[in-house]
Amino acid sequence: MLGNIFITAGLFLLAIGLLLMIGQGLGWSHLPGDIVVRKGNFTFYFPLATSILLSIILTLIFYLINKK
Repeated sequence: MLGNIFITAGLFLLAIGLLLMIGQGLGWSHLPGDIVVRKGNFTFYFPLATSILLSIILTLIFYLINKK
């Protein structure tokens, strides 16, 4: 049982990583609402909109998994 959870989590993380890599290649690196501050040689990036979107997607996925 625990092994199945680890395999599923690993495949899920692999899929997310591949989507992020493909998205960067297509120019989808930042969503509107993400905070970027650049000053000289310092850059601060806080993915606020990305975090909210990811939270909504994960909530829906876990809701559908627990609904069974």
